[in-house]
Amino acid sequence: MQLLQRFSLLILFLISLSAFGQNADSTSYEAQRLRVNKLIEDRKVKFSEYDLSLEKKTAIFGLFKSKDDMQKTVDILKNIVITDNNIFLETRRLINIKDDEKQKFQNLAVEYDKQVSAYIGTINKLQKENEKLKKELKKIEGSDHNTNIFLYIALAVIAVLGYLLFQNQKITKR
Repeated sequence: MQLLQRFSLLILFLISLSAFGQNADSTSYEAQRLRVNKLIEDRKVKFSEYDLSLEKKTAIFGLFKSKDDMQKTVDILKNIVITDNNIFLETRRLINIKDDEKQKFQNLAVEYDKQVSAYIGTINKLQKENEKLKKELKKIEGSDHNTNIFLYIALAVIAVLGYLLFQNQKITKR
């Protein structure tokens, strides 16, 4: 019986934990993850632009890079560095969200463990009380049996005395 109750509590705990898994923190984590992925895609596009600008030569007959070409390349490279910095910042936020979720689930696990331990303690206490009451019931049933025997003996004595009195009255009337 106790094993069945513990198993039921464990299943209840797992169901509540899985239902709790989809929460606001998970939503914010997903949004942050999408933000980081978009920044990574933007960086890929900017790096492709950078590759193209390195090959672009508009100076004397297309043989050399002009000052404008060099400046555009430097500007694209600056944008890539800024994007990289944003990726690092957003990734840090993503990690913080994940760490917060992990800490929250650890706290929940500790709380659930305390609750399960309290439930187990209560169940054990109730089982001991139940056993105690069963023993008392058996004692009462046993004493009821003894009382019934005494009752039958008393009824038999009363019947014998009644019979004797009845016989005694018959004899005295004659």
